Amino acid sequence: MNWELLTVALMAGAANWAFRALPVILRSDRMAASGWLERFLSATGPAAIATLFVAAILPALSPEMRAFAPVAVGTLAVLAAYAAGRSVVLATLAGALAHGLTVWAIGAAIA
Repeated sequence: MNWELLTVALMAGAANWAFRALPVILRSDRMAASGWLERFLSATGPAAIATLFVAAILPALSPEMRAFAPVAVGTLAVLAAYAAGRSVVLATLAGALAHGLTVWAIGAAIA
């Protein structure tokens, strides 16, 4: 077993849990609107999403375009769908669909 990988996975899981649980536990409606804790908790959501995005995209960054193309197409679809409709749900579905279709198209082209 790779202990370094297990340690990193546990640390990432604990951080992810804390980012999701702290706002609920501390109930931000009872905090001062301009307080440092309120500002910190409001910034952790976007920071957590950016961190998870980077962690997801790193394995796809390889010299082969086959590995990177689905990630790039899916990301562009998410950004375009969100810019068009400001819906997180539709943007997520559009990104998943674009990613899946790109993986399928690359697989069909190779076979």
